[in-house]
Amino acid sequence: MLNEGHRPRVLSMVLAGGEGKRLMPLTAQRAKPAVPFGGRYRLIDFAISNLVNSGYRKIVVLTQYKSHSLDVHISRTWKLSSELGSYVTTVPAQMRRGPQWFMGSLDAIYQNFNLIDDERPEHIVVFGADHIYRIDARQMLDAHLESGGGATVAGIRVPRSESSQFGVITVGADSPRILDFQEKPVDAVGLPDSPDEVLASMGNYIFSTELLMDMASEDAGNEQSKHDIGGDLIPRLVERGDANVYDFTTNVVPGETDGNRHYWRDVGTLDSYFEANLDLVQPEPIFDLYNPLWPIFSYSRNLPPAKFVADWRSGDPGVKNSVVSAGVIVSGARVSNSVLSVGAHIHHGADLENVVILDDVEVGPNAVLRNCVVDKNVKIEDGAQIGVDLDADASKYTVSAGGVVVIPKAQAIAPPV
Repeated sequence: MLNEGHRPRVLSMVLAGGEGKRLMPLTAQRAKPAVPFGGRYRLIDFAISNLVNSGYRKIVVLTQYKSHSLDVHISRTWKLSSELGSYVTTVPAQMRRGPQWFMGSLDAIYQNFNLIDDERPEHIVVFGADHIYRIDARQMLDAHLESGGGATVAGIRVPRSESSQFGVITVGADSPRILDFQEKPVDAVGLPDSPDEVLASMGNYIFSTELLMDMASEDAGNEQSKHDIGGDLIPRLVERGDANVYDFTTNVVPGETDGNRHYWRDVGTLDSYFEANLDLVQPEPIFDLYNPLWPIFSYSRNLPPAKFVADWRSGDPGVKNSVVSAGVIVSGARVSNSVLSVGAHIHHGADLENVVILDDVEVGPNAVLRNCVVDKNVKIEDGAQIGVDLDADASKYTVSAGGVVVIPKAQAIAPPV
């Protein structure tokens, strides 16, 4: 670790402009980083919390699509001390370089060179806004500086069958230098010591400022480029021998244990989003929200504590292996392996298993829910069923490849006829 009295100047950029098409209908009315998660958080809270906990508190969030709820959330949640020069601020596409939206993640940085000029950082941390994980970015910066390279990419092993979802990294045997980088290859070659795995980019980068600005400027004039960090910039830096990988498994976060260390989830699909939520509910979860040494911060509504009520019609509530948020009332219902977000009300006789309920959902008496995600402000009427008959559900709602039923916001779900 570098001498804390001589830390380099850093500006953090969080890329929050993606459309999130694979998360539809959860992204029908909100940006992907604003999608609720884990009962009381938004996806973007994890990236920003990691940066703030790492001591990097000059953070700009680059937004674009359907950003209103994301802007509101950040303005309510992230009020850092301006007197100490700290801030988290959203920056929409301002068309500073011409009448066009951000054409890619690299173009988003290029169009916001003014932010870099204002802060004059020595290094720029660039994080994606839609992953679930903990990382101490200071340790990644130390590795970046020690490598002597201009760019560092955080890497983690994932199954080779998932390689088409990630940037895939090839390194030498005894060096962090990246020898090859392929964006979402269909037929990636497995690792020498583990043929069924590949080394994937986590979408987290650190760049030396001068190099990033030079390369982004050069890319802006390339009409063949898609102006993307993973698809365009990193391969060019690899050709120059100027990109290194940071092994995420070397990162040590205070408060983590062997059972939940080095967890990372890309929640880019409905199935991965659903699975990541259910990763939270086990008695010893593989991602632990209850780590006071590295908290995940978010906005909290002023709600009373959760309440469990015995109901004479259906007996005591039975709740096991579930996350239950503030303002939730479970009244004589059965809830198993589920996430109940703030303000939800589960009435007597309802039966929920493997369910992710977002804010202010009302589940009526004797309703049955299985393997589903229910978006905000949905009213599920008495005796309604979700996830019981997938063919019937598919005719009305989105059903993921893994069989997860997703109910859009503010729907009224009637019982079967």
